[in-house]
Amino acid sequence: MINIKTQEEIELIRASGRIASKTLDYLATKIKPGITTEQLDQLGHQFILDNCAKPSPLNYRGYPKSLCISINEEVVHGIPGKRRIKEGDILTIDITVNKNGFHGDTARTFMVGNVSERAEKLVETTRKSMYLGINACKIGAYLGDIGATIQNYIESLGFSVVRNFVGHGIGRNFHEDPQVPFYGKKGTGLRLKEGMVLTIEPMINEGTWEVVILEDGWTSVTKDGLLSAQFEHTIVITQDGPDILTLS
Repeated sequence: MINIKTQEEIELIRASGRIASKTLDYLATKIKPGITTEQLDQLGHQFILDNCAKPSPLNYRGYPKSLCISINEEVVHGIPGKRRIKEGDILTIDITVNKNGFHGDTARTFMVGNVSERAEKLVETTRKSMYLGINACKIGAYLGDIGATIQNYIESLGFSVVRNFVGHGIGRNFHEDPQVPFYGKKGTGLRLKEGMVLTIEPMINEGTWEVVILEDGWTSVTKDGLLSAQFEHTIVITQDGPDILTLS
């Protein structure tokens, strides 16, 4: 069942989304070689609490941390721990915040110091693909239009779109209908309506789109060990086009 949001609900999601994005802004100042992903998780956790909100991932289906932090070949759902950030790494921090019973979800991939030319291209391409997908979120368009727009752009540059994980509706629940794939064909799938709130969060791999789940049951890595990047915004579909709810 797809929940069409009222204007009041949209503003509550926006309030959560702004805190999530502000947390990313804050953590961006702390990312440096030598810091551990556990330290970043603790900093993010406290920042969210200080803003009178809660980290949605903590204890969600048994997830043990407040943030998801994925480095280099890690695609998504990386569990913070003892791994230290190194010069030349790329890392994705994915943050979902719950304030007043509504969730806001956003992610960015950061480049640590001097990264390879290929890594930089991957990160910038992924960021652009997210915005192309967001621009496809219009009343009367199809879910397939979002995926096709992203897939066509990404594959034209020699990268691949992860198919094992998708975007989703969001609101009172962390994950709601519909699922939002970032591959597909234009003119297919559900038609988009005003008031739908969706996450647009393409995961883009340097090589194959195939992934492997590690023994921790959460961390997803590229099957070929090559790099992966992700950007994400929560958006609402309006008469005036997509409105991004996770701007800081």
